[in-house]
Amino acid sequence: MITVLGLGFVGLTTALGFSKKGFKVYGIDLDKQKVESIKNYKTPFYEPHLDDALRDELGNNFIVDASLKEAVNNSKVVIICVGTPGKEDGSADLTYLLSAVEGVFEASEGDFKVIVTKSTVPPSTISKKVKPFVEEKNKAYNKSIGLASNPEFLREGYAWDDFMNPDRVVIGVEDERSKEILNQIYIPFNAPVHYVSFNSAEFIKYLSNTLLSTLISFSNEMAMIAEHIGDIDVPTAFKILHQDKRWYGKPAAMASYVYPGCGYGGYCLPKDTAALSSIAKEHGFEPKVLDGNLKINDEIKDFVADKIAAAVPKERNIGILGLAFKSGSDDVRLTPSKYIIEKLLAKGYTNIVAYDPMANEVFDKMYNFPIRYTATLQELVDQADDLVLLTAWPEFKQNKELLQSKRLFDFRYALAELPAAVVGDAAV
Repeated sequence: MITVLGLGFVGLTTALGFSKKGFKVYGIDLDKQKVESIKNYKTPFYEPHLDDALRDELGNNFIVDASLKEAVNNSKVVIICVGTPGKEDGSADLTYLLSAVEGVFEASEGDFKVIVTKSTVPPSTISKKVKPFVEEKNKAYNKSIGLASNPEFLREGYAWDDFMNPDRVVIGVEDERSKEILNQIYIPFNAPVHYVSFNSAEFIKYLSNTLLSTLISFSNEMAMIAEHIGDIDVPTAFKILHQDKRWYGKPAAMASYVYPGCGYGGYCLPKDTAALSSIAKEHGFEPKVLDGNLKINDEIKDFVADKIAAAVPKERNIGILGLAFKSGSDDVRLTPSKYIIEKLLAKGYTNIVAYDPMANEVFDKMYNFPIRYTATLQELVDQADDLVLLTAWPEFKQNKELLQSKRLFDFRYALAELPAAVVGDAAV
């Protein structure tokens, strides 16, 4: 049996995934409103397939109305999925994580169990901060509780499939007893399981995320260089780059990151890139590529706002296409659209109207900007003089002619098509 502490994006996916694989799973969260939503078969955020999984599992293998004490004492594994927000210096705030560990010790009675940290934390966090804390609590409570690190590799919009059909499982663990327990819960997934040190497990997670964030910033820097040089067809150049066969295989979607846009957002890439930079400095190394990566991610938003300001008079109506940080999600945390709208407002643009197929309400609630929203794409186009595309939603690509009826700034290059290539004497 398994307990999951924290029922956000990672936690709820993890809990329902293990439940679907046949384990009895307890879900615990301090947010009563979130728990009530889950009890009523409603996921508190949008993620494909989770609603169906919740309807199937709630009341069967998945339990959300148990106390922490009941859950912990009926479990061999306690998976912590609480937030680790970034501080101003880029380091990770461990307040919620350590509080969850403390709660496990206070509730635990009897048999050995293992605490598994799935919350994303920078390399060396477990070994230097969490492990000593657990050892201290083992002595203070006269208990024996194991510790492991099990990073998640979930993509928003594809989280259910990523969890249920992982390409690999990474576990940082130092004792055989914990290892044996964790090996049992991952047998049903039929995926390679890699047992590594705590530091290695954390680093693999950051290696993945910082590679993705670096590729995005590299592409944006190249796009800005191309703009300064002139006479360069940016989207065509990148689409031809993608034809290099080394981009394809398993996994194959790397090409989607090596393409310019208006910066990366969401919860993971900005926080994790800043956190790895912070921890590197803490260990006496200046990470110039990571710092350059973060700087470019800031500068691209200025570049976008400045390009609009150079062409659009302040009295015109600007239509913003897309508010979520990426299509297929309603996540607006650290979304580039937030910063670009903020910069346009600061430059004196007062007539801004926005449309997102999914994120209008959550964006308005989170940022409360003095802008208008429309319920449909057609309404936005009707009201705007100039259009600014900031999220590459399929709906926008499917309505290319409509969008091109107005002056369009396509900062995702979403509507660009690859010209026919010539192979031998034939055009293909």
